[in-house]
Amino acid sequence: MSASALAAPYTVKPGDTLSKIAREHGTSVQTLMTLNKLSNPTLDVGQKLNLPDAPAATGKSRASTSGAARAPQQGIVRAASSRYLGIPYRLGGTGNGGIDCSAFTGRVMADLGIRLPRTSAEQYGVGTPVARSELREGDLVFFNTTGRGVSHVGIYVGNGEFAHANSYLNRVIIEKLSASYYASRYVGARRVIGVL
Repeated sequence: MSASALAAPYTVKPGDTLSKIAREHGTSVQTLMTLNKLSNPTLDVGQKLNLPDAPAATGKSRASTSGAARAPQQGIVRAASSRYLGIPYRLGGTGNGGIDCSAFTGRVMADLGIRLPRTSAEQYGVGTPVARSELREGDLVFFNTTGRGVSHVGIYVGNGEFAHANSYLNRVIIEKLSASYYASRYVGARRVIGVL
């Protein structure tokens, strides 16, 4: 991208997240990450970010523009989740030495500037309900693995896949939502990106 295509640098302020800055400047998180050569979406107060210049008016339909504004930033949640892949599963764990499902979703969302409650059942009570057919990257997906209500949570990362801390395989992995074990135990989904 040429220098003429860039706006003046933006200085990160307290409370800023990459998704908030992208929304305010009519761009995507992925564009900001690429433009600034960021390997993850975590920002530091005072950090300078290059911003793309405002796009010129085009003949694109209003529907395609509004659809782009509503959609989560493609790839950003998968990238944030990927930072934790392979971390061992540990019930009650919250760190790199061992993490459980709700701590995993909490940490990924915290990286994106969204604070979630601690447990999967509590997380099921936040955000907006989403139909399975309407899942978008970043939606939280919930399962009943114990027969006693919501007991497991992961993050939908697109392409019919979700990232989660798997207790059976003992690590954070990405799996198909259509796998028979998860499909039969699926409870619902909640959208927290752009809501909380």
